[in-house]
Amino acid sequence: MAQDPRQTRMEDLPGPKSKGEMDEWKMPYEEYCKKLFDVGKEHSKPTALKGIRWLSCTMYIFTPHSVANLAELGAECIKIEMPRMGDAMRHTSPFNEAYLYPLHDTRPMTGTGLGFTNANPNKYFLTMDYHVPEMVEVFYGLVKKSDGLTELYRPGTLDKWKMSYRYLSEINPRFIYVWGGGFGYGPKIFGGSYDILGQAHAGLASITGMHEYMGGHCTKCTNWIIDWQSGNLITCSILAAIHHRRKTGLGTMIEFSQVQVPTRMLGHTTTMYGKFGIVRQRWGNWDTQLAVHGIILCGKSDFPDAENPQDKFDARYVMVSAFQDRDFQELCAITGMKQLYDKYKAHKERVEGEAQVEIYTALERWAEDKSRSQVAKILSDAGILAEPVLNDREVYESPHYRERGTVRWLDDPLFGDMVLQSGYSCGLMEKTPRRTNWHWRPVGADNKKIYRDMLGVPPTKIEEWYKKAYI
Repeated sequence: MAQDPRQTRMEDLPGPKSKGEMDEWKMPYEEYCKKLFDVGKEHSKPTALKGIRWLSCTMYIFTPHSVANLAELGAECIKIEMPRMGDAMRHTSPFNEAYLYPLHDTRPMTGTGLGFTNANPNKYFLTMDYHVPEMVEVFYGLVKKSDGLTELYRPGTLDKWKMSYRYLSEINPRFIYVWGGGFGYGPKIFGGSYDILGQAHAGLASITGMHEYMGGHCTKCTNWIIDWQSGNLITCSILAAIHHRRKTGLGTMIEFSQVQVPTRMLGHTTTMYGKFGIVRQRWGNWDTQLAVHGIILCGKSDFPDAENPQDKFDARYVMVSAFQDRDFQELCAITGMKQLYDKYKAHKERVEGEAQVEIYTALERWAEDKSRSQVAKILSDAGILAEPVLNDREVYESPHYRERGTVRWLDDPLFGDMVLQSGYSCGLMEKTPRRTNWHWRPVGADNKKIYRDMLGVPPTKIEEWYKKAYI
């Protein structure tokens, strides 16, 4: 029956529909966000990718991380490792063998290094030797029951073993297949890659560090930023492929080049060269587009008596931002650099390389008798944006990150209390938040669960495979 136009219903009017909703509307935005995201209660909410099963034939960081993102969003992810050995990343620093648990019963007194951290949470761990013909059929059985797979072997390796997309799509037309390679197809298809190689080959390292005449060189980012970013972008591709499959019913193949990722991180570099023939220079801790907008070194540490050398010697850096004309004028007044304001009143003058060298040199001269916290307070009190460069301990102790749940303790089922950032640092989701259930497990920890419970393999056969080192 059509609604009577003379009647007005409350639910048709704009605004809150109940007292509870009205109270929520009156909340300050910060309180509203706290209630909405309910940090710490993630496990009481549903997961976004429940029902998705993903296979991970991966090692090191960037491809395992792409699957870890799915696992943190609720997918059932099975990591397949070589029997007795596991992922090569288990054997890396720090501290090469961390003794967090026995790797397996044939290699006592060894463990998994902390380099494995954050790339494998929530996964189930299965061992399988792909080279054994009997296990290939078992692998096919997993493919029939799964939605997709990520692998990082040299190009053509799984194709040679009849385990690549062209074969698996025949077994399961809905299957989504990811090959994460170093260079991808092209003239350098067989070139292996690591994070540092990607930073170098894509030109990213060429725009880091300081000019040699400033006492510096191009540098590698300490963390494996190419690996972590590659993992995130692969996950985006997988989610798009899952969405496409819902519309078409068909799977797809995703090819991903690790060394291609940093080209996306170069910003204006390539376009500037193409348009003007200019090769971008290294400017270290300064923003080439803004001035002042960079990191300066202070003369004194905030923790001169600390035992930790990173606290004692390195807690001396401050980020300063005063690129607006009024802010720069105030900065010059506070620091006694009035002559620099008279010389560089316009931002287009300050942003030139020679000007930045002069300005930052003067700033560091002003800060050479001050500590990091003193500099940050003097500038902040004057309304200038300034933040200390924090180290790991300070990030861990930060009330802001604690309140948001970015850094938190996990009561891991195997290892007990561990401090992690994990997927909690990747954005808060109201309805279907990320969560970490466990950090990692030993090699082959879930063989019985997968082989017996999922595939129906008798325990006697599982024991036989184990003795033959098939699993």
